[in-house]
Amino acid sequence: MDRKLQNANVEQISNFSWYRDVCKRFLDFVFSLIGIVVLAVPMLIVAIVIKVDSPKEQILFRQKRVGKNNHEFTIYKFRSMRQDAPHEMATKNFENPEAYITPVGKFIRKASLDELPQLFNVFMGEMSIVGPRPLIPNEGKVLELREEYGANKILPGITGLAQVHGRDEITDENKAAYDGKYALNVSWLLDLSIIFKTILDVIHSRGVREGKIKQKDV
Repeated sequence: MDRKLQNANVEQISNFSWYRDVCKRFLDFVFSLIGIVVLAVPMLIVAIVIKVDSPKEQILFRQKRVGKNNHEFTIYKFRSMRQDAPHEMATKNFENPEAYITPVGKFIRKASLDELPQLFNVFMGEMSIVGPRPLIPNEGKVLELREEYGANKILPGITGLAQVHGRDEITDENKAAYDGKYALNVSWLLDLSIIFKTILDVIHSRGVREGKIKQKDV
């Protein structure tokens, strides 16, 4: 992308938006609260199953992630891996993720049930339902690309444009480009389409891949 055009896009993202900065936050608050109440029983069941599967380990996985304007926060997920799994590394970079993923974890990851506790992150204003997925602080390359595209100017999300365009199967460069495109074009219609596509992807288990992508010559 042309540098002048890129800078103009970042400046546009930084400007105030009624939908993104007011309406979207209100909707996030309301729907995350509804989600927490409605999904309380399913979340309790998942928590019990995790505890029964590995009684000596924690139910929740907590990890530092990079949020809006590069501020770090603690993300919450249902634990799907053994306690000795590398915590400061994205799963996509694992050589052999299957060695760490628990039997219960394999199911909840495939069904995206491990993401449900992030409703509390949304409720507290640290995340949005839709937005760029929050990164680990040591993912410097993607964080730098996101900053160039202006994607770091908005709240990260449980799902996002990159997730419905390949999720784990696309390159970091493409993910950052999708994140920047979303940040530039945030709207209620785009959010609805992403949520709808996310539901379909979860049902069909599309885009889920564990471990490193093997590069192929094009």
